Amino acid sequence: MKFYTIFLFVISISLYAQENKAISELKNEPKLQENIQLLDFYMKNNDSKILELLSEEVSFGHSNGWIQNFDDFKKDFESKKVVYKSIEQTDFSEFKRNRKTASLRRKVKVAGIYKVYDFEMTLSLLEIWIKKGKSWKLWSRQAIELKEKTE
Repeated sequence: MKFYTIFLFVISISLYAQENKAISELKNEPKLQENIQLLDFYMKNNDSKILELLSEEVSFGHSNGWIQNFDDFKKDFESKKVVYKSIEQTDFSEFKRNRKTASLRRKVKVAGIYKVYDFEMTLSLLEIWIKKGKSWKLWSRQAIELKEKTE
């Protein structure tokens, strides 16, 4: 039992350090950090300013299998096909940058309405951002739903 407790403690410290490292590295890119926060804010508030954060070549892979390009996303966003009640980032685990490309992994808890159906889920996101001029644009985003473990 003592080994199990020590093992869990070491794992939790390791995960905490990993998250802190990713956050620390992202702080070197304040404009990107701001755009990530704005993306969630605009999505939650159904604000069309979200389109300014997207590359025209953006690709969204949703947890339900949908794949959307810029025009698909814009049409669905403007029609309010999905309306978010809340979006809360719960984890930020990875940040990598190579020249004008940045990759990050994070988790978000979302709740909202799809057409007339309520939903609530936790998503694991992989986002690829590209730097165009002085601004960062979302180029690709893949989401998977994280199911709660039942024991």
